[in-house]
Amino acid sequence: MFAAALSTEVDSSRAVAEVSERIRSCLGGPPDIVWAFLAADHVPAAQSIASGLCEQLQTNQLLGCTAESIVGVGREVEEGAALSVWAARTPQTRWRLARLTMENTPDGALTSGWSDELIDQWPDSATVLMLADPFSFAADVLLAQFNQDHPSTQVIGGMASAGFSPGMNRLLCGTDVTSTGAVAVVVDGQSAPRAVVSQGCRPVGRHFVITKAERNTIIELGGEQAVKRLQDVFNSLANREKEQAQQGIHLGRVVSEYQDEFSQGDFLVRNVVGVDPSTGGLTVGDYFRPGQTVQFHVRDAETADGELRELLARVDDPPQSALVFTCNGRGTRLFQEPHHDAAAILNRWGDIPVAGMFAQGEIGPIGGGNFVHGFTASIALF
Repeated sequence: MFAAALSTEVDSSRAVAEVSERIRSCLGGPPDIVWAFLAADHVPAAQSIASGLCEQLQTNQLLGCTAESIVGVGREVEEGAALSVWAARTPQTRWRLARLTMENTPDGALTSGWSDELIDQWPDSATVLMLADPFSFAADVLLAQFNQDHPSTQVIGGMASAGFSPGMNRLLCGTDVTSTGAVAVVVDGQSAPRAVVSQGCRPVGRHFVITKAERNTIIELGGEQAVKRLQDVFNSLANREKEQAQQGIHLGRVVSEYQDEFSQGDFLVRNVVGVDPSTGGLTVGDYFRPGQTVQFHVRDAETADGELRELLARVDDPPQSALVFTCNGRGTRLFQEPHHDAAAILNRWGDIPVAGMFAQGEIGPIGGGNFVHGFTASIALF
């Protein structure tokens, strides 16, 4: 059983009371897990909100964070105060909370905070739902470790986005509130979610094999300067696609090379951020190596809308609830109409309980691996 409630009350105590009453009336008893998403207006009251929710919902199984904008049922609050709360009673599911920290060691980054039980035996069927502070926790490093050590585990979540400098975000774990690290819950059992990850991009031109690269600079594609390959692809596009490319070009790396053809959804998409005039190379927001297959991508509102709706349409078993982690570059910054991603879920399945946030980086699986994305909607369907 799931429930969700959204309050736009400016007063934090009133907001807590409003959402708690709604959650209690829907669940009929204490929840097994609670998620809370707080707009920036509620940052000063984060501690009282965490304590109030735990007290009024009679649980310490709470996690959450602050965000620039907040998602509710069919609605996205992009300005002003908002508190969105999601809760579940799932007797045949385990929810194990973790307060994570990361430190650099001579052997690499070390993440601590998992329970001894999880360290001794990680459940093969588990899903991790995670929220992290982008300034103090290298989520991409942890995900790379998961991809290697726990390849069957999917990770879904997002990076806190209420602050744009260290110390401005808040993370909630039970009644504890912090401004650093990450919070997570390991879900194992009947109600473990499935992920829908919409990157909102479409491949253009043809794919190439990287023949020369240094870290995040791709120097050659198929034996030619990367910038020349990009120019050739641009010249081959229709006028509408050229307009899209001029707004921003992206590069998708094939996640699984073991297939003959590649299409939308087979790529991990990263931004092309510049040109290296000395080599004719392209600087991209990720590391690449020779031998990888890549293809240029474009992104616009029409493409992002179509991909999300198509991915939701592929879900045969209607979900009972959802958590949404969408990019703070989406919403009305991308789409003409407000509430786009929340409305897409509402239009597909009705007013199922939904809560979420606009993230400064979205976490979700693509092609069997877990990654941090940008301009993406990562959705956990229960």
